[in-house]
Amino acid sequence: MQTFLLVFIMMVIGFAAMAIGYMVQRKSISGSCGGLGAMGIEKACDCDNPCDEKKAHMAKHERREKIKEWQKNQIN
Repeated sequence: MQTFLLVFIMMVIGFAAMAIGYMVQRKSISGSCGGLGAMGIEKACDCDNPCDEKKAHMAKHERREKIKEWQKNQIN
């Protein structure tokens, strides 16, 4: 039981140190290799012909934007 408590306390201290470091630096968390941008990929789905799921997501987003524009220009 003592080992468990010791490890738990060490983990809490480690997480607290990382949280404090993040709050002090105010820097976004990033990977060490530079992520997809380093490979020349602009987005996660970089297909020439998107799949049906992506097309549905894009259409839904476009509809939402049209509704927002319509509501913005609506006369009350």
